[in-house]
Amino acid sequence: MTAATPNASRRRKPSRGARAVTKGMFYTHLWLGVIVAFLVIIIAVTGIMLNHKRALGFMPGTDARQPGAFAMALPLPELAERAAAAVAPEVATSGIDRMDVRPDKGIIKVRFNDIGITEVTLALHDGAVLVTGLRNDSFLEQLHSGDVFGEEGYLLSDLAASALILLLLSGFWMWLYPHTKVR
Repeated sequence: MTAATPNASRRRKPSRGARAVTKGMFYTHLWLGVIVAFLVIIIAVTGIMLNHKRALGFMPGTDARQPGAFAMALPLPELAERAAAAVAPEVATSGIDRMDVRPDKGIIKVRFNDIGITEVTLALHDGAVLVTGLRNDSFLEQLHSGDVFGEEGYLLSDLAASALILLLLSGFWMWLYPHTKVR
């Protein structure tokens, strides 16, 4: 015969509904985690890589700031022409995807729509070509956002984010529930 602990009479047995909710949360947490783990790993790894894209060599960079006031910058159409002249004709004919003006650094980055995603960095004030190279981080950005999979990719990314929220809530419930029992 074992002696009863002094607090045994004060312990409350959880209600059937509370046990059902906890069990449901457990299985939701388990299977949701298993299903979206791959998506979450991709988003996490590509996010870390994007944070360190320059150090990993995924994008061409310029080392020095270019002198000259922003007011002295060449017109954008002229800078676009100079960028197009600095790349192969098939890259230039693919068209310009975007132009990223950095007045504080005195540069403009012109990104083309080619498959390799070529980028030309020019000095704003005189249009000198500083760097021409491939933006190897663009695929990572597309993979991270889900854009690489088209319209459905955004839904996959949203699914992973929603699943993370549910995993957080169900994990918190499973941690909190045993602590709410009267001891």
